[in-house]
Amino acid sequence: MSSLTYDLTLAGLSVGSAAALTGVGLVVTYRATGVLNFAHGAIAMVCAYVLRQCVVEWGWPLWAGAVVTLLILAPALGVVLERFVFRPLSVLGGDPAQTLVASIGVFVLLVGGAALLWGQGARDDAPELVSADPWGQLAVVVVLAAGVGAVIRWTRFGRELRAVVDDRGLAVLGGIDADRVAAAGWAFGAFTAGLTGVLLAPFVRLDPYGLPLLVMEVVAVAVAARMRSLPVAVVVALGIGVAQSQLTRLHPSGRVEPLLQAVGANLFVVALLVACLALPRIGTRDALPRTATARVPTPQGAWIVAVILFLIPLGFAGSDLHTSVQVPALGVVLLSLVVVTGRGGQISLGQAAYAGLGALFTALLAAGRFPGLPRLPELAALALAVVLVAPLGLLTGWPAITRRGLALALATFAVGVGVSRFVFAQPYATSVLSLDRPDGFEGDRAYYVLELALLTLALLTTHALRRGRTGRALAAMRDHESGASAAGVRVPALKLLAFVAGAALAALGGGMLGMGLRAFDPTAYDPVRGLLWFAAVVVLGADSTLGALTAAALLVGLDAGARGGVAAALVGVLAVLVGRFPGGPYEAVRRLRPRREARLTATGLQARRGLRRALRTATPPTAASGAEARHSQEPSTALPAAPANTPTADPGSARPGTPRRLDPDGAGQDPPRQSRPPAPLAADCAPPPPGPPAAGRAVLTTHNLQARYDGFTALDGVDLTVPPGRITAIIGPNGAGKTTLFHCLAGTVRPSHGQVRHGNRDITRLPAHARTRLGIARTFQQLAVFPTLTVAENVRVGAEQGRTSDPAAVDRALRLFALDGPLRDAPAADLPTGTLRRVELARALAGTPTVLLLDEPAAGLDTAEVTALARVLRALAADGTALLVVEHDLDLVADLADVVHVMTAGRIIASGPPAHVLDTLDARETAV
Repeated sequence: MSSLTYDLTLAGLSVGSAAALTGVGLVVTYRATGVLNFAHGAIAMVCAYVLRQCVVEWGWPLWAGAVVTLLILAPALGVVLERFVFRPLSVLGGDPAQTLVASIGVFVLLVGGAALLWGQGARDDAPELVSADPWGQLAVVVVLAAGVGAVIRWTRFGRELRAVVDDRGLAVLGGIDADRVAAAGWAFGAFTAGLTGVLLAPFVRLDPYGLPLLVMEVVAVAVAARMRSLPVAVVVALGIGVAQSQLTRLHPSGRVEPLLQAVGANLFVVALLVACLALPRIGTRDALPRTATARVPTPQGAWIVAVILFLIPLGFAGSDLHTSVQVPALGVVLLSLVVVTGRGGQISLGQAAYAGLGALFTALLAAGRFPGLPRLPELAALALAVVLVAPLGLLTGWPAITRRGLALALATFAVGVGVSRFVFAQPYATSVLSLDRPDGFEGDRAYYVLELALLTLALLTTHALRRGRTGRALAAMRDHESGASAAGVRVPALKLLAFVAGAALAALGGGMLGMGLRAFDPTAYDPVRGLLWFAAVVVLGADSTLGALTAAALLVGLDAGARGGVAAALVGVLAVLVGRFPGGPYEAVRRLRPRREARLTATGLQARRGLRRALRTATPPTAASGAEARHSQEPSTALPAAPANTPTADPGSARPGTPRRLDPDGAGQDPPRQSRPPAPLAADCAPPPPGPPAAGRAVLTTHNLQARYDGFTALDGVDLTVPPGRITAIIGPNGAGKTTLFHCLAGTVRPSHGQVRHGNRDITRLPAHARTRLGIARTFQQLAVFPTLTVAENVRVGAEQGRTSDPAAVDRALRLFALDGPLRDAPAADLPTGTLRRVELARALAGTPTVLLLDEPAAGLDTAEVTALARVLRALAADGTALLVVEHDLDLVADLADVVHVMTAGRIIASGPPAHVLDTLDARETAV
C-alpha cells in the first residue's frame, strides 16, 4: 500500500469513526425511544462549545473539561430532554409527527442559544481531545458499539429496551419502568453526540450552524442500518469515510471538475440521499398532528391589524426600512410551507433549497449568466426563475408519493442538504453575484411597495389552494390519506401539486429576498434555515396564512432588533412545548387564561328551584322508565329509522336474545346495544332515485386472490363474487383476512397473486382513487373522516371526487342519514362516533357507487341507528347496488345478508344463505 493511500485511509478512518459515533448514538436513541433525534448535531455542537469554554476561556485542564462535558453535561442534557420534552409526547401516544416537530424545536433552540451565548462567528481554536491518529478514535467506536450491542442483546436491560420500543404501554403493564429505559437511552445518545462534537471540532470550524449540519449529514449511516443494526452503522460509516478520503486523489479537468470535487467532499450527503430514497419504510405514520395543521380561527379584525402593520414601514427610513423589506419576501417563502405542510399535511424540510434556487436563478438570469438565455430585466428574470424552479418541486414531491412521516422528513431534508452542497457551494454561486432591483423600484420604499403587491398575489394563490374543490381535496388528504383515496381523491397527483406550488412560492420569495439584499448569499438559504422556517410555521399555525406572516415578522424583527439567535431560541421554545401543548401557543394561551365560574341568571335560578320542587313531588321512576327518560332528553343523532310497524327482519331469520358477535375465537357475546325508541323516517329521507336495473350493473369478482405480508399469508386463493342487487356478508375471527380482502378489493393493497375484476375489466393494478371513480366505494373499520372539514364538506368530497355529476347528491345523502339541518355545518372533529359513522357512510354514497364495501358499518351505532342502517342498505340493494359487508354482529348479518361467506386463515371455508351458515356455526359451537 502506497504511503498516500495509507495516509488517506487513516484520515478516512478518523472521519468515519466520528460518523460511526453519530450512527451508534442515533440508533440507540431510536431503539430506546422510537425517536430519530434531529437535535443530535445541535447537542454535539453545544458540547464542543462547552469544552472550548472550559479549556480555552476558563483555563481548565483538558481532562477536567472533558469529564464535565462528556460525563456530566451531555448525559444530563439527554435526561432533561427525555423528561421534559419527549416523555409528555410518549404519554400522549407517541405521535411520530409531534416528536419530529419537538426534536426540530430542540435543534433550533440549541442553535439559537449557542448563537446568543457564543456569537455567530466561526472559531478554530477548539481543544483536541484525541490526537489525529485514527486508531484511538476507532478503538473507542468499536468498544462502544460492541458493548452496547451486547447489552441490548443479552442483558435484562436490553430486553426491557426492546419491549419498550415495541409497545410502551404493554411494557409498562408488564412491570417495566419505561421512563427509566428511555432516560438511559437518551443519556447514552447525548453522550455519543457530545463525544462526536468534541472529536470533530478541532478539524472543522466551530460555529452554531455548520457543526450541527455536518453531524446531521452523517445520519445516512443510521438510515442505512435501518435504525437497528449497530455493526452495519459502524461498517457503513467507516466505509464512507475511507471512500470520501480516497476520492480526494482524483483531479478531473473540465466542466465536471467542480461537481466531482463536491461529490468527493460530500460523500455522506450522497449516501444520505441514496439511503432516504432507497429505504422508505422508516417511520411511515401520519405526516403531522392534526392540531398542528388544523386551521386556527382568525380573530375578528386580525387582518385589518396585519394590513396596517405591513403598511407602517412605508414611513420608515434608513436601516429600519432596509430591514423591513425582508419581511414580505420571507412571508412569501413561509406561505409555501402553508401550502405544502399546512394544507397538504406533508412534512417539507427543504423549502430553503427552493428559495435559494429562486434567488440564484434570478441573479443568473438578470446577469446574463444563465446557460442558453440572454440577460433579462429583473422582473422578467424573477418570473422565469419561478417557472424554472416550480417543476423542481418534484424532487421532494415524487418521494412524497410513497413516503410519510419520518421517511418523508428525511427525504426532504436530504434534498435540501444536497442542493446546498452541490449547487450553492459551486464557484458560480459562491463568487460575487450581485442582483439589482427592477427599474423604477431601486429605492427601499418603492421596492417595499412592489413586495407588498407580490405578497398579495401569493396570498391570493394560497387562498385559491385552500378553497373550493381543490382545497377540500387537500384537506381530506391531510386529515386521512387512505380515506381521501377511498373517496376518489387522486392523492399522488395532489401531493405533486402541493410540492410544485410550494416550490414556486418559495422561489418567488427567495428571488424577492435576493433583490432586497441586492446579492445572492448562499448562507441565507442553508438547510438549518429550512428547519427554522418549518418550526416557526408549525408552531404559529401551519394552515394559517396570518401565522406565516407573523412568523416572518418575528424572524426578521427579533434578529434585527436584538442579538442574533433570539428568533431561533424563541421558535425552539415554542416547538419544544408541542408535547405539553399539542395545539401550539394558542392552546397554551387558552390554558393560562383564568377560568370564570359559570353562574346562573335570576331566571335560571328560578327555573332550577321549580325543577327541584317538581322532582321532589314526582313518583320515583323505575329503572326501565328512567333509562327511557334519559334517552328522551338526549338530542337524537340516530339514523332515520323504520316506523314501529315496519318489520326489521324476516321471521325465519330473527334470532332471539342479545346480539351475538363473532370474537377472535369464533363465538361469543357482547352486552346488547343500548336501545332507544326509533325516530320516524322523514318523508324526504328516501334512498337515492332508482338507477339502472341490477342486471345491467358490473359484478365485482376475485379469482385465486393471494396476499402476503413479510412471509405471512393473509389471503390464500380467495374466489369471491359480489353480485349487484344483493348483500354479501363476510364473517370470521380476527386475523382471518377479512380486512386484507377489503384492501385488495378497494385498491389500497396489491395482491401478490390473482385477479380482481369489475365486470369484464381487470382492475387488480388500479389504485384506490381510480376504483372509486369506477363506482367502487368503501368505508373503514376505523373511522375515516376528515376532522377539519364540516359534515357537508366531508360528504361533498365524496360527491366531487366520485362518479356523480348530480348537484343534489350531497343534499340527498345528508337527508338520507339525518345529517341535514344545523348538523351539516358542524366541524366533524366535534361529533360523536355514531354520527361520524353516518358521515362516512354518507360520503361513500354521495358518489353514487355501484359497489359498496362496508367494513364494520354498525360499529359505534346504537340499536335504533343499526335498524335504520339496515333499512337503508336493503333499499340500496333493491336499487341494484352490490354490497359487501364485513360484520361481527351475527344477528345483523342474519337480518341483512343474502349470502354469507365464512373466512378463516385467509380462506373462505363456508358459503351459503345466512340461516344455513349460522346454524352450522351454532352446531359447531354446541359440539365444542
